[in-house]
Amino acid sequence: MRNRLRAIFLVMSSLVIAVGLLYADLKKGYYSPAQLGSVQQAAPIELLPDSNYEVAAFPVPAVDLAPGDGLQDVQIYCNTCHSPRYITMQPPLPAAMWESEVNKMNKTFGAGIPEENARKIFLYLQAHYTAENRKR
Repeated sequence: MRNRLRAIFLVMSSLVIAVGLLYADLKKGYYSPAQLGSVQQAAPIELLPDSNYEVAAFPVPAVDLAPGDGLQDVQIYCNTCHSPRYITMQPPLPAAMWESEVNKMNKTFGAGIPEENARKIFLYLQAHYTAENRKR
């Protein structure tokens, strides 16, 4: 009788463990080997043709750059890859560093700034954003 009770206990405990593992597998989700490592996207929201949709304007904070010769070139070319706010976020850089930054943007990152405009830009930056003359 004792052996029979042990056998029933072992079968029941094995059954409980199997059910628990199955439940855990269902809770965490089952992924076939073909799906491992892939990211599943949610289904797109269905847009109805008779509905109204509104999108607010993206907030663009104004950048207060110092007025001066070359400001227009900065506003044109420095908006290509980043905001001109990056200029005001920098610590006051030495004059030679501004020249190397403009050259890096142009030659390394491929900003495509014509040489004449690049010169105007780093002269503007040297005139307004070095430690000696930075006002903002």
